[in-house]
Amino acid sequence: MNYIWQRSAKYTLNLFGWSLVSELPSVQKYLLVGAHHTSNWDLPIALLMMAALGLRLRWIGKASLFKGPQGWVMRGLGGIPVERGARKNFVEQIVDLYNERKEMVITIAPEGTRRFVDHWKTGFYHIAEGANIPIAMCYLDYSRKSCGVGGYFYPCGDIEKDIKILQDFFADKIGKFPHEQGQVRFLPKETK
Repeated sequence: MNYIWQRSAKYTLNLFGWSLVSELPSVQKYLLVGAHHTSNWDLPIALLMMAALGLRLRWIGKASLFKGPQGWVMRGLGGIPVERGARKNFVEQIVDLYNERKEMVITIAPEGTRRFVDHWKTGFYHIAEGANIPIAMCYLDYSRKSCGVGGYFYPCGDIEKDIKILQDFFADKIGKFPHEQGQVRFLPKETK
């Protein structure tokens, strides 16, 4: 990433009162899990945060978003299209992308929406496990105006133990709209 752009992003975050935390994995491939996603304001702050950390935002979207003239815009914004209903499921498609590349950082919001949800989706966990990559924990804490990546771990295969790491990390992180912030948990059927 361009040094001037990175410094400008850090300066802009500081100008708006945000502090930046950087505990990035030392590997070239990992999954960035961001929470708590409660506002449209998360995107511009996350873009500044990613630029300040020297990371390119990469995200997953349904393939139909990438058709037509807007396709090049979506890809330019870091989008990676996946086919819903394809022969391979979502997790397999993303694991294959990681296995095909030497470097790859994808950001996923496991809540899947800005609205309140009572559990997280588990796809990110199975992607990290299948691709044998670490999960880096990314946050925007509006209560402290702090953002960044606050650590990472490799899934151990015990989903109950691994969700506890995520619960402990995100417990004191507050989204812009706390009432829209759900629990960090998986549905019991998804933990088996």
